[in-house]
Amino acid sequence: MLTNNISQFYTYLQSQQNAQAYLADCYHRKLKMNNASVKSFENCSPFIHYLDHGLRFYQNGKQLEPLLQPLLFFYGMVHLIKANLLSVRPDYPESTAILAHGVSSRKRKKRDYTFMKDEVKIQQNGLFSYFTTHLFAIRTPPFTKIKMNQLFALIPELGPLFRYQAGDKLTAVGKRGARSLQFPSWIIDHYHLTVNTFINRIKPYLPPIKMTQTNHNYINIELYEPLCPSEASPFFTSMTDDQVYFPINRDDCLPISEVMVHYLLLYNLSMLCRYEPEWWGEVLAAKPDADFPFIRSFLEITAEKIPMLLGVTLLTNCDYL
Repeated sequence: MLTNNISQFYTYLQSQQNAQAYLADCYHRKLKMNNASVKSFENCSPFIHYLDHGLRFYQNGKQLEPLLQPLLFFYGMVHLIKANLLSVRPDYPESTAILAHGVSSRKRKKRDYTFMKDEVKIQQNGLFSYFTTHLFAIRTPPFTKIKMNQLFALIPELGPLFRYQAGDKLTAVGKRGARSLQFPSWIIDHYHLTVNTFINRIKPYLPPIKMTQTNHNYINIELYEPLCPSEASPFFTSMTDDQVYFPINRDDCLPISEVMVHYLLLYNLSMLCRYEPEWWGEVLAAKPDADFPFIRSFLEITAEKIPMLLGVTLLTNCDYL
């Protein structure tokens, strides 16, 4: 199981010898550095501590009540991201400009504030833009600001909550590793596209297409290679059933990494946890509106999924997968 493999890989990297060998391999094989051995020795210690601190934040956060979890999960994620960055950017951090979070949120909350309608704004500099560029090759995110409900909609494991409340936001189109996809035929009405235009729109994010077939109910796409969605695509994979999901609504079709989604949500929740104690405490204690089940479920999901996703990124950075 992939989750077990990732856990063992994190354990493997806790050894200084293994961590240095991993970094040297990344620097030499991927970056073609002549001084890979020297640089890997310099970065070995911070790399191990980023991983260790990040995993400890998650381990401790899962044992705490939800009141404090956004803080620990956010900073646990930040540390794991920084470990990933050291595997592809040997001189990280190159300047103090990239040390900030790279995101901002509204400072004053309206009286009728709800988290689902809140939004965050992407800043030009900072960690968010830096890691999206260097880990996922996304130089310009497809939005400058985005609402929390739109971010929640991109997390497959939250699908049942949306189904109970207002209808599905994602639809299952295949299994990770499969050689075929099946889209419901009605999806082209949501995208206001013809079948051919729709297929051409998603084609860049798929392995080579062998053939397509359309009937009254489905758009079937056969692939030459197994489906392994990239980190910069509108396809999102559930960690519970390995199903690959695609946004039903055109506005939600964003070619981004789910790591970016969790980062933005955790950033905003951690800010509320720190600076809006009355609202945050009320949400957790009184559960007054629809925000609570989404926030509570998200915290349970992100505690498991982000260490796994960032572990996969560490593996792929050095072609271990």
